[in-house]
Amino acid sequence: MPCARCLLPVQFLCTLLLAADPNSWPQFRGPAGQGHADAVGLPASWNENENIVWKCPLPGRGWSSPVMAGHEIWLTAAIESPVSEAEKAERIKGSTNSQPVSVSGRLSLRALCVNRQSGRLVHNVELLVEPRPQPTHTTNSFASPTPVLESGRLYCHFGAYGTACLDTATQRVVWTNRDFVINHENGPGSSPVVWGEVVIFHCDGSDEQYIVALHKGTGKLAWRTARSGKMNAEPQLKKSYGTPLVVEIGGRPQLLSPAADWLYAYDPASGRELWKLPYEKLGFSIAPRPVAGHGMLFMLTSFTQSELLAIDLAPQPKIAWRFARQAPQVPSPLLVGDELYLLGDKGIATCLDAHTGQVHWTERLGGNYYASPLFADGRIYFFSREGQSTAIAPGKTFQRLGSGQLDGAICASPAAIGQALYIRTEKSLYRVEYLKQ
Repeated sequence: MPCARCLLPVQFLCTLLLAADPNSWPQFRGPAGQGHADAVGLPASWNENENIVWKCPLPGRGWSSPVMAGHEIWLTAAIESPVSEAEKAERIKGSTNSQPVSVSGRLSLRALCVNRQSGRLVHNVELLVEPRPQPTHTTNSFASPTPVLESGRLYCHFGAYGTACLDTATQRVVWTNRDFVINHENGPGSSPVVWGEVVIFHCDGSDEQYIVALHKGTGKLAWRTARSGKMNAEPQLKKSYGTPLVVEIGGRPQLLSPAADWLYAYDPASGRELWKLPYEKLGFSIAPRPVAGHGMLFMLTSFTQSELLAIDLAPQPKIAWRFARQAPQVPSPLLVGDELYLLGDKGIATCLDAHTGQVHWTERLGGNYYASPLFADGRIYFFSREGQSTAIAPGKTFQRLGSGQLDGAICASPAAIGQALYIRTEKSLYRVEYLKQ
């Protein structure tokens, strides 16, 4: 890291057991899943005519983040076929979701590869086909979960539409699994994680709620564990879209898994439930990924009134403190040193003391946000759905360092490797890098 004081304590090491390669960005929110990057020499400001190395148009639609190894950048996308107005009305009428939804015809779910040097789209591989997908929320996509890239294999998850493993050298689909169908209501959102020999993902629908691990070599079921906590009787309040985090606690790995109303801990090897903790207030449709440090886990409860929960993980897990003012429903938190940063969906940024919850500052950035913040090169970057970016200095006082503007909404969380940022908008992938005039 460029700033030694910002490292997480070694006695509470956050890990997904993926290789620490400086040229690799293997999963959602980076090597450790915490939104930290080793990149240096990054620009603080850019626009369509400044500090853009290349811009690659992408087919289809997707909010998945880019993952990278070597010269390859992989993303997922959905190619949607139109439906008639009569079929659209019939399918929306049959939905129990009160939220605004979009309807698609046949889906072609694909893996895209962009060359990191040239910015050219070099591979476009169909992984799965869904003839009649569920309606999805108008602000979501059918390819929102971020894949995991490990040792020449790309593990892509599309929620109820299936999971696929791609050999990145040959572009051959190694296996697919379509056994786990739930009612998302708002479309897929949970990203998979890889631990040891398994691929793990959440299945928290309005109808069923459980967590699954597949053997990463074959795609066959390794384990499946039902959510055991008592939930609200209303089906819409049982769904969730979170991504788990593996941490080492007391010398053993634990899979910390936020679901509706409860935080669960599992043994990632067997799926055995180790403990669970209630939020004590309503929490569902959880989208943010938690972060960990200082012997604590920091997670958000999302809907209806989102709260940040600071959970003391030892010796008996408990909620140490909570914070509810402008807490995000979608963007993940960011931990840098002793400070915790939140960015609300409506553009209110907050810096808290990670130990006590004391507010250091609150600032209105403007815009609307889905992407999670990124810490890289000694700066914190925020990315809005209006295509605007803001760079600030970490610390107890607010200091704006730069801004950026790109064409198109930014809903995917960006990545950073070397001296470049890789930012996906709704239509394109950008390589943003400081270019001397």
